[in-house]
Amino acid sequence: MTAVDVPSDALLEEGYRRCARITRQHGTTYYWGTLLLPPERRRHVYAVYALCRLADDIVDDPGATSAPQVARTAERLREFADTFRRVAEGAPTDDPVIAAVGHSVRSCQIPSECFDRFFGAMAQDLTQTTYETWDDLLGYMDGSAAVIGEMMLPVLRPTSAAALAPAQSLGLAFQLTNFLRDIGEDLGRGRVYVPQEDLRRFGADPWARTVTPEWRELMRFEIERNRELYRHADEGIALLPRASARCVGTARTLYARILERIEANDYDVFSTRARVPTWRKAAVSTRVLVLGPTRPEAVTP
Repeated sequence: MTAVDVPSDALLEEGYRRCARITRQHGTTYYWGTLLLPPERRRHVYAVYALCRLADDIVDDPGATSAPQVARTAERLREFADTFRRVAEGAPTDDPVIAAVGHSVRSCQIPSECFDRFFGAMAQDLTQTTYETWDDLLGYMDGSAAVIGEMMLPVLRPTSAAALAPAQSLGLAFQLTNFLRDIGEDLGRGRVYVPQEDLRRFGADPWARTVTPEWRELMRFEIERNRELYRHADEGIALLPRASARCVGTARTLYARILERIEANDYDVFSTRARVPTWRKAAVSTRVLVLGPTRPEAVTP
């Protein structure tokens, strides 16, 4: 067995502080939800989010997937993944964030194969820009989204193994919401995450960046598909301890409201970005903290 280097308390404290800042800056919905977790578990959510965000930043850097840069980006991603894996196995590091992530992985016993799938999906983003079918997209999302739900389960401590499939669905639902919200931004990176078969079925063209009747029909279809994933994810909330259920229920409710904002914007995901206001996130989190619901529909302020 490999000896585990124990990071100093100061290094870990700084690392978890930075992970929290990364989560608050880039994943505000997750951040508000995690405030309902006990501090010792909250920091593990921040650490997992920070790892995923830093990897995502590598592949989303401007020009990272351009022909002259893609090989270098792939090398950067491999180096980052290798460093993380070594630290997760107990190797020393002076990087506070990676030290915190490694500590969380070991403390929560998050399976290493989850990270293999995750980094595989990140590498796929370097070469693949479209997906022909929904099943093709799901294959990618297994490593980029469903696996995130799996990573979180050891932190959330479900009471039954039956929570696995709903956790995967929640990861898928969150990412599909991101895909629908960020269609305009992803076009700027040369990527289209809406299945090509769906675009043909509805006669919709994202590259036109125009809200047409065909575009509205496409978006209605994708949003209903998204809501079905949320409905399946809801089955797992009752299988979580009270604090974890509060956390997940809040994040689920807030994220699903992005879909409502897209609808309110008449499905325009090209000229505006659907956002849930901070005051509403705070209101939902406060209501859950006071009333402690476990059903997402119960937290509407």
